[in-house]
Amino acid sequence: MKIKEVADLVGISVRTLHHYDEIGLLPPEEITESGYRLYSEENIEMLQQILFFKELGFSLKEIKKIISSSSFNRQEALILQRKMLVEKRKRLDKMIVTIDKTIKSGRGEIEMTNEEKFEGINFQDNPYEQEARERWGDSYVDTADKKLRKMSQDEQTDLSERWDMILNKLADLREQPPESREVQETIKEWYEFLNHNFSSYSPDMFYGLGQLYIDDERFTKNIDKHGKGLAEFMSEAMKIFAVNQK
Repeated sequence: MKIKEVADLVGISVRTLHHYDEIGLLPPEEITESGYRLYSEENIEMLQQILFFKELGFSLKEIKKIISSSSFNRQEALILQRKMLVEKRKRLDKMIVTIDKTIKSGRGEIEMTNEEKFEGINFQDNPYEQEARERWGDSYVDTADKKLRKMSQDEQTDLSERWDMILNKLADLREQPPESREVQETIKEWYEFLNHNFSSYSPDMFYGLGQLYIDDERFTKNIDKHGKGLAEFMSEAMKIFAVNQK
């Protein structure tokens, strides 16, 4: 698509797209000899990500850092963005109710306490915002790499064996309900294993990781080596575990 077509599709200016290109946030797939900027489907998908993050209050500098991270995953980003937008919607709904009450109060129809005047006005961070900032920061990958580099060959072998052991154990439990006690205890082992050896996963991030097991065919293929349908089974069990932690 040409730059004007993209601008019209999204509802932003051509100047904005020029700016995104200039700062290295969204370079077009190709610039023709005549100087036309051509945008691919991948460019369009990345633009969607940029605008979602922008709506959620991230600066262009922060967005560039996030989407340039080697650990960035579009599907995982969408899951977290949805949570952030739902949280934002809840706050806005509360503020609208407070405004309606305030209008009635100004007409003398009702009385409001000082506490009621500020319901929904919350300047605390969206609980998922810091998670998004940390999830795709350099520290996520660096921490895991440093841990692996510090391990001896024997330690790396032990880690691999532990990995296989838990997945094989879960594969043997596939016929049980994912909410069963034994399955949940084993999923807890997986949660603690990942947190101890690779990075720090909150329950919500663990939930999102489980979704990736079925959304990303690379995850699915690797996990299903231990048993057909294991990725889908683990995904459901991980979601149940994450919800139960709240």
